[in-house]
Amino acid sequence: MAADWSSALTRARENAPFLARALERRGELAELLAAGEGEAALLRAKDLPEGDTATALRRQRLSLALVLAIGDLAGAFDLAKVMRELSTFADRALHAAMAAAVARRVPDAAPDGFIGLALGKHGAGELNYSSDIDPILLYDPETLPRRERDEPGEAAQRYAREVVRMLSEVTSEGYVFRVDLRLRPASEVSPLAIPLDAAITHYESSALAWERAAYIRARACAGDIAAGEAFLDHIRPFVWRRSLDFGAIDEIRRLTHRIRDQQQGPGVPQPGYNLKLGRGGIREVEFFAQTHQLIHGGRDPVLRVRGTRAALDALAETGRISADCARELGESYDGLRVIEHRLQMVGDQQTHTLPAGEALDAAARLHGLVDGDALTAHVAELARPVAERFDALLDEDRVSVPKSAPHVVVEDDAAPEVPAELAARVADWTQGQYPALRSAAALGAFEAIRPDLVASLAASPDPQAAAVRWESLLARLPSAINLFRLLEARPGLFALLADCLTLAPPLADELARRPELLDALIDRTALDLPGSVEELAALMAQRERGDDYEMRLDRLRVVTGETRFALGVQLIEAAHDPLAIAGGLSRTAEAAMQVALEAAEEEFAAKHGRIEGSELVILGLGRLGGGVLTHASDLDIIYLFTGTHEGESDGPRPLGATLYFNRLAQRVTAALSVPTAQGALYEVDTRLRPQGNQGPLAVSVESFARYQREDAWTWEHMALTRARVLVASDAAKSEVDAVVTSILHCDRDPDTLRVDALKMRSEMAAHKQPKGPLDAKLLRGGLVDIEFIVHLLQLRDHEALTPDLGEALAALVAAGRLPQAMADAHGLMTRLLVGTRLLAPDLERPNPAAALLLARQSGCEDYPCLIERLGAARTDVAAVWQDVFGETLEINQ
Repeated sequence: MAADWSSALTRARENAPFLARALERRGELAELLAAGEGEAALLRAKDLPEGDTATALRRQRLSLALVLAIGDLAGAFDLAKVMRELSTFADRALHAAMAAAVARRVPDAAPDGFIGLALGKHGAGELNYSSDIDPILLYDPETLPRRERDEPGEAAQRYAREVVRMLSEVTSEGYVFRVDLRLRPASEVSPLAIPLDAAITHYESSALAWERAAYIRARACAGDIAAGEAFLDHIRPFVWRRSLDFGAIDEIRRLTHRIRDQQQGPGVPQPGYNLKLGRGGIREVEFFAQTHQLIHGGRDPVLRVRGTRAALDALAETGRISADCARELGESYDGLRVIEHRLQMVGDQQTHTLPAGEALDAAARLHGLVDGDALTAHVAELARPVAERFDALLDEDRVSVPKSAPHVVVEDDAAPEVPAELAARVADWTQGQYPALRSAAALGAFEAIRPDLVASLAASPDPQAAAVRWESLLARLPSAINLFRLLEARPGLFALLADCLTLAPPLADELARRPELLDALIDRTALDLPGSVEELAALMAQRERGDDYEMRLDRLRVVTGETRFALGVQLIEAAHDPLAIAGGLSRTAEAAMQVALEAAEEEFAAKHGRIEGSELVILGLGRLGGGVLTHASDLDIIYLFTGTHEGESDGPRPLGATLYFNRLAQRVTAALSVPTAQGALYEVDTRLRPQGNQGPLAVSVESFARYQREDAWTWEHMALTRARVLVASDAAKSEVDAVVTSILHCDRDPDTLRVDALKMRSEMAAHKQPKGPLDAKLLRGGLVDIEFIVHLLQLRDHEALTPDLGEALAALVAAGRLPQAMADAHGLMTRLLVGTRLLAPDLERPNPAAALLLARQSGCEDYPCLIERLGAARTDVAAVWQDVFGETLEINQ
């Protein structure tokens, strides 16, 4: 729609006394606006008039207020532009005032060491038409300019008082901004400007949840901006906590409820309704976004954005809220902000309240509506979806997320009966035997959750086993306060935690080491499979200003650990087919390797440079190559490098190609396997490389090809059938794929191949005995035997040459080489393998609940059915073994 400057000017003169006076005082701007020259008028308004800083800023402010208002009313300037221009002016004004205050005392000095931080709407670039600004003023005593006799603190307070006076004092020219410094640390007792060290100490030790929320939108905007950004980097862990402080969740929850509790005036749009604070108003949209940001932003840097619309979009992009929710709230937010601006244009007042009578009609006409009733109806339509979404936010602490898991009981009117001995056992936990339950704070947090805890234990499949696991968890926790507060904030997580403790010993052990892994379960995506390798890698590789190599690796470990843990919970909650879980675990490992290599390369290149035309390649084998990992899988990989041995790196400390890539490979392995505060990720197995442990860690592609052609054993070629390039450029991948393909297509003597395979399987059977009745891998007729059959056929007949064993079996069945029973046996046993790694890690029959879950994951009605089907599948494999190898396979049931 074309801008209507004439209508805008008429509505302004008739309905907004402040704008009418401004049009008279700024005749040259009124002429430009009447001519439709909005951008020219805006450029003219930004010219700083002559005179002292205070007067010049007041005149500039009036000019900008006029031009932005008329451009807004005309439809030429959208809301985003208006807010951005107002916020940018606030930056300029605050900086000018700070510079003038310093220069008045120390002529020609710049405001070095004097920092202005923008918070709230100012920090977000969303100032409203007649807004206060809420800066925090900091100073560095070492660099702040001052007279020789002035103490740094005295000088800083003098500058701060002058800045406030210069901007907020009302003169004949008006004012610039009302300045509110109450967001500074301990504002009731602290000076107006805070020393940097004191501010850091406050935020690291005693700051409150609302201060975290305030800093979501903080940025350095004036004075010594570089020093301000460095300060924000320093306190970033306070704002964005990598491991969620569940005590803070409780504070956030109480703040959320307080937003509603403190509302005054009408609850629905009518005269007296507050657009900012009323039900469904602007504050509720902002707090909805900020609450989710505080909870999830520590683990997901994508959410660390300042603007309200940007935050809603990021929450939708990451799946924390729906796209419809983001759109509805965003549109309502914009609409309410526009009406807020209309109310403030009338008299240049910081008002958010719908007036009554003629004043309401005038505001409506200013907006282009017929009367106050139309405006009230419009506001009601904007506020309705906000109120509904905020109501749902208030309910989140009563309905846990995730709530769709088959093992989770969200609400159950028929609460389980709690045995007296179970209640007494839990009560005994507070008698001092657990260090995590000795402090008054821990005991208080525990008492808040004890009724729900006892109920969850009583409802679990094996209450006594769950209690034992809880006790093991408590015994290993240095502090349990955060865990208790999380469970208080998300009661439904009791059921998930009980399942982890009762059904899956490896998950229970991991939780005891890292209880912060429960962070991964608090949002609505907890039971969703992870995305693609590229999406996972992007999440793992997110960086922020100031991150060093170790921080990048910590980020990698946190995301990988949480993803693997969430996949484990999805497995025990039967949220997905175990084969889909195995695929998710494989994608997670691939992404981790990709990010570990990228980070190691960048760090390594800083010292040693790079080798032009060469790169490190990671080749996956075994289950990793086949894309089907379990929670206990090692990473079977081979490191290769492209180019020649003669290459040399171009850095300050150059290395030859072989040494360069071997050291780089060592770094990648360490990044994936060395334990840190965030734990170790994987066991990395490189024994399948040429010459095994006796050979170099990384070899050239050329050397690898020569070894495979001339020296490799049959078993090494069998391993290559599952080889897949995981990390490499397209050119390097093609080069390595060509080598692997050529080796797999070599002509072989069928009898020699058969004899070699039988010898190798016999040696494996002698050295690796099955560990229990559920060892689907090593039991004769199990997965290893299936793999030997498939690999023999692949190498002998050059068919079905894909690293995915399931796909290879499907191709061999379709070609008539194998019966369908082989593919069915593989599916059953692979599901069983994935499940037992968590539900029966000793490969013996687990407790009844875990046994039943294991059976159903494998497509069986119950555990006896599972054992029966496993025996039948092994018999089918033995029959095929006889056909392929001409040897009887003994099956011990």
